[in-house]
Amino acid sequence: MEYRRFGRTELKMPVLTVGGMRYQHSWGDADPAEIPADNQANLEACIRHALDLGMNHIETARGYGTSEMQLGRILPTLPREDLIVQTKVGPTENPAEFAETFDKSMAYLQLDYVDLLAFHGVNTDEQIDWITRPGGCMEVARRLQKEGRARHIGFSTHGTCRMISKAINTGEFDYVNLHWYYVNDLNWPAIEAATRHDMGVFIISPNDKGGKLYEPPAKLVELCRPLTPIQFNDLYCLARPEVHTLSIGASKPSDYDEHVAALAWYDRISETLGPIEARLRDAVDNAVGSEWRERWSEGLPEHTEIPGEVNVTEILRLWTYAKSLDLVEWGKMRYNLLGNAGHWFPGYPAGDVDPDALAPALANSPFKDRIPAILSEAHTMLVGEEQKRLSESD
Repeated sequence: MEYRRFGRTELKMPVLTVGGMRYQHSWGDADPAEIPADNQANLEACIRHALDLGMNHIETARGYGTSEMQLGRILPTLPREDLIVQTKVGPTENPAEFAETFDKSMAYLQLDYVDLLAFHGVNTDEQIDWITRPGGCMEVARRLQKEGRARHIGFSTHGTCRMISKAINTGEFDYVNLHWYYVNDLNWPAIEAATRHDMGVFIISPNDKGGKLYEPPAKLVELCRPLTPIQFNDLYCLARPEVHTLSIGASKPSDYDEHVAALAWYDRISETLGPIEARLRDAVDNAVGSEWRERWSEGLPEHTEIPGEVNVTEILRLWTYAKSLDLVEWGKMRYNLLGNAGHWFPGYPAGDVDPDALAPALANSPFKDRIPAILSEAHTMLVGEEQKRLSESD
C-alpha cells in the first residue's frame, strides 16, 4: 500500500479507502437479529482482507443502512490506533437533529470517536447555510471535537463545482469527499481550492460513477491495455498529488485486489499512463472532435438557469463518453437518475427540447447551435427505465 498526507489532518492516508456502501445487509436500518450470518461474515472478511493489504481507512455513513451496525461488530475488536474511521451524517436545519443522528452512528459503530466526521451530501447552498450559520451544525461538530468524539471535520458532496468551491472557501472543513476522475474532470477547480486550504481530498466511487468500470465495454478494455480500465482510472487520479485517496466500495474481499495490483505502476505512473491517455484522446477526438473534447463545458449554466431545469452539463458529459468510449450502460445508469434522485443528482433529462427556448441559456457556449441536436441524440441513446439511488432501491 502507498500512503499520502491527508491535508491538514496530518493523517497518513492509504491511497485506497475501504468504502462501506456495498457489503452491508440492507439500505435501511434493521433489527440486529435480521443480519444474515453469511452477510456479516463476508463484511468482516472484507475488512480483514483490506487491513492485510494496508487499507486501514474505513469509511461509512448513517445513510448506508446497516453498514455502521455491522461494522460495529468488528471494529471494536481491532487495534483502534491502527484504524482511520470515517462516518458521514447529513446536515439538518435543526442542529439538534444532526447531533442525535451522530449519537446513533456512534452507538452502532461502538467506538468512542471517529477520526473523520463528514457532513454527508452537501449538495445545495441551503445545506451550506445549515452548517455554517451561527448556531448551525458546525457548532455541534466543534463541540464533538472538543469532547474528543470527532477529530477532523469534512464534507461529502455530489454538488456543482461552484457549490463545492463555496463550501471549501468557508475555511471550515479539513477535507472533502467529491467526484473527480477521467470521465468527470469538472470538479478540478474545487480540488485546487481544497489544496490551497490544505484539505484532504477523497475521491468518491471511481469504479461506479467513474464509468461502471467493473463492467467495461470492449473498446475501453482495449484502449487501456496493459492496465484494466479500473487500474487506469485509479492511476489517473493518483497521478495528481492533490488527490489523496480513492474510495473502493467492495462487495466481497477480492474486489480490492485489482486496485491494489495497479500500485505496481505507482512509481512510474506518468510513463505508464502517457500512451493510454493518448489513445483515449484519439478515440474521443475521432468520435466528437478535439474542440468539443477541450471546450464542451464552456459557458454552460447550471440546470436552475435552463428552461425545464434540464441538466445540460451532465447530459453532454454522459453523451461525450458514451459516444466516444462506448460507455453507454454507464450513461444510461446516470441519465435515468435525472429527475429521480433529488439534490443528489439534480435536474431533468432532455426529453423534448425546444431549441428556441434553450437558446438564451446557451448563448455563451461555443457550441450553442449544436447542443439541441446533441441533447436529442443523447436522450435517444440513453433513455431507459427510471433509476433510483442505491439507498432508495430497497
